[in-house]
Amino acid sequence: MSDLATRIAAARGDQPADIVLRGAQILDLITGERLEGDVAIKGDRIVGTCAEYDATNVIDVTGLTLVPGFIDTHLHVESSLVTPFEFDRCVTPLGITTAICDPHEIANVIGAEGIRYFQKAAQHLLMDLRVQLSSCVPSTNMETAGAELTAADLEPLMHHASGIGLAEFMNYPGVIHRDPQAMAKLRLFEGGHVDGHCPLLSGKDLNAYIAAGIRTEHEATSPEEAREKLQKGMRVLIREGSVSKDLHALAPLLTERTAPYMCLCTDDRNPLDIGEEGHLDHMIRTLIGLGVPPLAAYRAASLSAAEAFGLKDRGLIAPGLRADIVALPDLAECRAEMVIAGGVVVDDAAFAARDTIPPVGRHSVHAPTLAPESFRAPGNRAETPVIGIREGQILTDHLTEDVPPEDGDKRPDPARDLARIAVIERHGKNGNIATGFVRGFGLKAGAIASTVCHDHHNIACVGVDYADMARAATRLSEIEGGFCVVRDGKVLAELALPVAGLMSPAPFEEVRADLEALRAAAKGLGVTLNEPFLQLAFLALPVIPALKITDRGMVDVTRFELIP
Repeated sequence: MSDLATRIAAARGDQPADIVLRGAQILDLITGERLEGDVAIKGDRIVGTCAEYDATNVIDVTGLTLVPGFIDTHLHVESSLVTPFEFDRCVTPLGITTAICDPHEIANVIGAEGIRYFQKAAQHLLMDLRVQLSSCVPSTNMETAGAELTAADLEPLMHHASGIGLAEFMNYPGVIHRDPQAMAKLRLFEGGHVDGHCPLLSGKDLNAYIAAGIRTEHEATSPEEAREKLQKGMRVLIREGSVSKDLHALAPLLTERTAPYMCLCTDDRNPLDIGEEGHLDHMIRTLIGLGVPPLAAYRAASLSAAEAFGLKDRGLIAPGLRADIVALPDLAECRAEMVIAGGVVVDDAAFAARDTIPPVGRHSVHAPTLAPESFRAPGNRAETPVIGIREGQILTDHLTEDVPPEDGDKRPDPARDLARIAVIERHGKNGNIATGFVRGFGLKAGAIASTVCHDHHNIACVGVDYADMARAATRLSEIEGGFCVVRDGKVLAELALPVAGLMSPAPFEEVRADLEALRAAAKGLGVTLNEPFLQLAFLALPVIPALKITDRGMVDVTRFELIP
């Protein structure tokens, strides 16, 4: 019989299912009720609920509650610092059975080859990795990226089985002011799904952005901002990453009334935070702990996400839908005892049975030769723009401080928490080096550096000692990219990320251990930030207000222009 006929026969009980889950209750996300009876699975589909079934594999889940698999509606796998295969092994056991990713980090380094790598990897994972096509490579014309993708470059990548539509349109000024390249990409995906990214946008500008056909938004950081976007028809994705933490601010807005139009996402979350806290499971239990009704939290994590992205084959435990199921001892605790993804029980054997493909983007760091004097900040005016960090947000403040020049250089001042920040072009295109000031790291000595530098992924370095900055940035060239902490000329800790300077091919457990060493080393320099490396990375993203820096200089994001 055909697959369709087989499913119908198994649903009717005319032939055995492959798997039956017996003894649990089902949380029905439509009515909010707890349903009794078996859950029967044939192939990758649920074929029956609320009845008795036979199967070749009957799994006793007595005392557990079954909920649909969780859907992360927006993330960058690269920010997990591991390959898609290790990301799968890291988060699928936590209940994340679908992840909707934007591979624009690797695309900004190696272009379309990076997107094709993700599309191919998606075919071999236990989770369903959905690969959106990156809309902004580079994010603006105020940075030097390793590649550029036009509408013509994206068109051949469309219609892959893993695709949904166009990923986050970060260049919101390009949309509202009808930039020709932005318009070409929007027209290419007109009538399809387009993800949004418009921090602090409101009023008529927000109307214009939404009128372009953009339907989701993960950059809302306050209830007021999120409410306006909801009222104008956008689906708001509550984000809780390693740096951008909006869950506590937006939790009061998530109710059973709004849940159909709100989803959950992590955006950028590293293995250290996943190991210590969790992923979407962490968001669910935190929301419930803050008083959000469990039905609203679980809807946002699955059914609402499926509806928002047109994934009509998942989001409920119901006949005919994809067999993505999480078995929980306690809804409030949200700690998976068993996960089924696409009809496969998620365990070590299932991961071992996957095919893999080799990584791409090796030897991608081509930075100029650096010396301590490379990090001087010349100027003849004391008045100086300073990037002000907001911990837990990627929004920054545009501060102004008096930094008198000495011998033609404005030097760091640890006593005032004024550290030097530099961005070094590392794609071998022009060798640009831009310097400025940042407040918020708390550095007292040494330097830290990273090739994870959104979204162009040049080298970002912050420090109070020029020689240590030069050593840290140079070390990243030697290890093909990654993170590095240096003091007194000595490398205290490092993590090599040789896959495009963004990801490690190592197991996520090894990456997590290296991150722990890096965090400890950074704290030894006086760093007070909980996640200094990803916080550093976002200081170079010129589409997030208010002040940022790229290899071309300091960027006033509010004016969307480089500061002379």
